[in-house]
Amino acid sequence: MQGSVTSFSADYSEARRRFRDAAAALGWQLESVPVDVTGPDGSELTIDVACSPLQPPDKVLVISSGVHGVEGFFGSAVQTALLEHWAANNSAAPQIRCVFLHAVNPFGFAYRRRFDENNVDQNRNFLLPYESFAGAPPGYAELDPLLNPRLPSLSRNRLAIRFLRLLGRHGPAGLRQAVAGGQYDFPRGLFFGGATASKSQLLLAQHLPRWLAHSTHVCHLDLHTGLGRSGQCRLLVDYPPTALQHQWLTDWFGAGSFESTSTGGISYEVRGSFGRWCMARDLAPNYLFAFAEFGTYPPLRLLAALRTENQLFHWAAADAAALEQARMQLTELYCPKSPRWRAQVITHAMLLAEQAQRGLLQADRPAQI
Repeated sequence: MQGSVTSFSADYSEARRRFRDAAAALGWQLESVPVDVTGPDGSELTIDVACSPLQPPDKVLVISSGVHGVEGFFGSAVQTALLEHWAANNSAAPQIRCVFLHAVNPFGFAYRRRFDENNVDQNRNFLLPYESFAGAPPGYAELDPLLNPRLPSLSRNRLAIRFLRLLGRHGPAGLRQAVAGGQYDFPRGLFFGGATASKSQLLLAQHLPRWLAHSTHVCHLDLHTGLGRSGQCRLLVDYPPTALQHQWLTDWFGAGSFESTSTGGISYEVRGSFGRWCMARDLAPNYLFAFAEFGTYPPLRLLAALRTENQLFHWAAADAAALEQARMQLTELYCPKSPRWRAQVITHAMLLAEQAQRGLLQADRPAQI
């Protein structure tokens, strides 16, 4: 299954229109769920959901995009490519039910930032009922002046030197955890998880049980970019997989295709992640969730760009030209224009969807191991 670079859109509005048109061409049911904010052109921003009409609905493939706003350029392209491929090749159409969640963070997608209008990192906002929106990883408070300056400071080279020194003190795993594990004490800081449940979380809590009603076997792939080697994909699992889930991951996607936060690698432990929240909601007896993470650029370059955009967003928004330049840079870093990268990642992501469908079709219905 070959992907096409033509699946990528220039902005959120185009991506939304193409996604909806492709789903309608297949006869899928469409819903638009407003998040009560508007885009740069004044239009209403929505989470769009497309559900295939196939029955029975017991085996379901869920593909979600845009949890991290600007990463939605890639996720939307994958969803649209799949829909267009199935429309053009009826024999390849899925034999299971599909639920596609388009632009979980539409503000971040529309404005080309990773976070939402309240600076919330959606993948740090999905706390469980017994967890509080408070606290920060050890070391984040010390790093706050470096991560979240009010004035432009430090070139990328000088920033790299500072982080090399911090690496010596904290080690790679400790520094990653301190920076990106999720914090709730610095509202204008990077990786802020929010002060309460976001609109996106509330809407998904309201509607996901309905979209997945009567399902027994679900495979949920949440599409992301950034971490890892350019063009390469890792499936990240941030909960202890059961024996059955581990078997599915191995049999469907390959023994070396995934990692959990307990095994090291490119991942780290995140508070308030979308995956842990979905797993805790008992949406289906057998539910497999994995972040499909596709690498782009080196981590320090990504962090420097996030830092610059965040500083401009909070303390220099009047400099519209600089803010637009920072957001265009983020778009490139999280969705490279390289035709080779785009063809490679679309092809791989479409293959993941095909592997998940095959696995679900073969899955038995016994109780979870």
